[in-house]
Amino acid sequence: MNIKRGLKTLLLFGLAFFVWAPLWMMVTGSFMGKDEIYEFVGPVLEQREGMAGWSLLPKYPTLRAYIELLIDSPKFFAMFWNTCYQVAPILIGQICIAVPAAWAFARYRFKGKKALFLLYITLMVLPFQVTMVSSYLVLLKLDIIDTHLSIILPNIFSAFPVFILTKFFRVIPESLLEAARLDGASEGYIFLSLGVPMGAPGIFSVVILGFIEYWNSIEQPLTFLAKRKDLWPLSLYLQGITTDRTSVAFVASAVMLAPALLLFLGGQKYLEQGIAASGIKG
Repeated sequence: MNIKRGLKTLLLFGLAFFVWAPLWMMVTGSFMGKDEIYEFVGPVLEQREGMAGWSLLPKYPTLRAYIELLIDSPKFFAMFWNTCYQVAPILIGQICIAVPAAWAFARYRFKGKKALFLLYITLMVLPFQVTMVSSYLVLLKLDIIDTHLSIILPNIFSAFPVFILTKFFRVIPESLLEAARLDGASEGYIFLSLGVPMGAPGIFSVVILGFIEYWNSIEQPLTFLAKRKDLWPLSLYLQGITTDRTSVAFVASAVMLAPALLLFLGGQKYLEQGIAASGIKG
């Protein structure tokens, strides 16, 4: 029994190492200078003979890369605000549409409900590569290609938030809603005063998952903003960094990761509650 437990512990530590090692390299690399980074990963960057390695801590810590990125790189801030302009409307729009739609699927009976929900599920599992051409043609017809709307509009109508919230709203006791109806509460009042507050953990889950997804979106901006690089989000900043600015790439990665990580850590309780209630299993 002890051997089995020891093997499980060893396996967990091994998995944790593979998860945290890249993050540790990113953080420590952001405090290294160009010469120190080349000392460790020069064989990889220059494709020359030799063994690549890494140091647990920087030998000569410096903030030069942070200064170069956060003070001397206006392009970084332009892409940062582009990301904010795209992500914020997407999340607000998703909540305004997904919450009432999910409530209708969860609490009401209407003709074609199962077929419509099946359509939502089908759209949810389709990868972007499958719908890319059709989406591009629709956006082109609407004349919003190469604008922020080409990113915002399709994602507002994402099926994933509806799926999560529908599962969550279904666990609300029907007896509670019936009691409210007997007291004379209207359907709108029940939705706003009971459904939304009781569904708050699920709504927070949708916001957190949506933020993480759209903050790191790559394929859609590359496809729909191909001719307007001035509208590109922060997720596309790294591809323009050359190997001689590797330390800046580490800093950019750390700065890009920070908002999503902080939101995840701050809302982890709500995220766990929402996913558990929705029945999603990892």
